[in-house]
Amino acid sequence: MTKIDILSGFLGAGKTTLIKKLLSEALTGEKVVLIENEFGEIGIDGGFLKDAGIEVTEMNSGCICCSLVGDFGAALRKVIEQYTPDRILIEPSGVGKLSDVIRAVEGVARDLPVTLNSFVTVADASKTRMYVRNFGEFYLNQIESACAILLTRTAEISADKLDAAVALLREHNPKARIVTTPWNELTGAQILSAMESSHSLADEMLAELIAQPHEAHHHHHHEHEHAHAHEEHQHEHGADCTCGCHDHDAHEHAHHHDHEDHHHEHDADCGCGCHEHEHAHAHEAHHHAHGAGCTCGCHDHDHHHDADEVFTSWGAETPHQYSRDELTHILEQLDSAECGMVLRAKGIVPCTQGGWLNFDYVPGEGEVRDGAADYTGRLCVIGSNLNEAHIQSLFRLG
Repeated sequence: MTKIDILSGFLGAGKTTLIKKLLSEALTGEKVVLIENEFGEIGIDGGFLKDAGIEVTEMNSGCICCSLVGDFGAALRKVIEQYTPDRILIEPSGVGKLSDVIRAVEGVARDLPVTLNSFVTVADASKTRMYVRNFGEFYLNQIESACAILLTRTAEISADKLDAAVALLREHNPKARIVTTPWNELTGAQILSAMESSHSLADEMLAELIAQPHEAHHHHHHEHEHAHAHEEHQHEHGADCTCGCHDHDAHEHAHHHDHEDHHHEHDADCGCGCHEHEHAHAHEAHHHAHGAGCTCGCHDHDHHHDADEVFTSWGAETPHQYSRDELTHILEQLDSAECGMVLRAKGIVPCTQGGWLNFDYVPGEGEVRDGAADYTGRLCVIGSNLNEAHIQSLFRLG
C-alpha cells in the first residue's frame, strides 16, 4: 500500500524546505515519488529534486485541484504502476485549495492500492493575519482542511505575535496539530510524526490510568487466593497451632496500616469495597463520576465502564513559554480542591530560559525536568470533575 501525503501551503511558505528536510532526515529508507503541480508553465523545483534521486512528475499549466483533476488521476496511476513507491508526496500549487486536492486523491484511491496518509499546510507565522485578510478564500481553505499546520519563521517573531497567530489559526481549525517550534530544533522524523500521528498526551495518560485498576484487580485476586489458602491451613492445623503462620508477616502488617489510611480517607461508612484495592485515587475518580447513589455495581467490578465514563481530561497545545519555578508552582496548585480531582498531568513546553521542560504530576508529587523539543508545547490534565477554567488559568492560557 502506497502512502500519499499532501503538502500544501501558500506561496513562499516553505514547502520546498519541508520536502528537503523530510527527504534527507525522515524518508531515506523509503522509495519516494514527488508529484509537483507548479502554477505556471515551467516547474522551477524539479531539477533539484531529480538531482536528489527523486522522480518528479511535474504538472504545469494549471492546478491539480481544478483543470488537471482528470490528468492527475492518470498521472497517479502511472506513477504507481511505473515506480511502485512506498510514499507519494504531492505538492499542490500554492494557490490551490487543499480540500479539492484531498477530494481528487480520494477519487483515485478507490481503485488504487493507496492510502491518504496526511494532508498538511505550511504557513508563514509572520503573515497569518495579512493572508487571512487579503486571500481569505484560498488561504483559509488550506488552514481549515489540514490535519497538521507546520508554521515557519516562528523564531523571527515575538512570543506574543506567535501566540496571536496560533489563536487565529485555532479559530479556523481547532483540531489540527500546529508545529510552532523552529524546524532547525526538530528532526525530520519529529515533523513527520506530527504530520501523521493522531496520538495525544491524553491517549497516553488514559492508557496508564486504565491499566491501574487492572493491576489492582490482579493484586486483589492474589490476596483473595492467599486468604483461602490461609483458611485451609488454619482448618488443617487447628486453632491452637503454634507454627507461627497465623501471625502472617511484616507485609500483612504494613497492608493493614495502608488499609487504615485508605479507610480514614473515605470515612467509616464507606461501603465502596475499594479498601481491598491499592489504587484509591482511581476509585475516588470513579466514585465522583457516578455519585454516591450509583447502583451500577461498578464499585465491586472495576472494569464495567469505559475510561471516558470515569475520567475527564483537559489539554492544550501552545507555544507559551514557562520557567521551571512557574511550572513547579502550577503543579503544587493541582493538589487544590479548586482544580477538581486531578489524577495525572504531564506536558512538554518551551522554557523561558531556553530549551524545553518536561513535567509529570501525580497527587502530591510533581516533577519538572529538562527535555527535548517537541513540535509545539503540549500539556494535559486527567481526573474527575475537573475545573477546566481554573486549570486553564493556572497555565496562563485563559
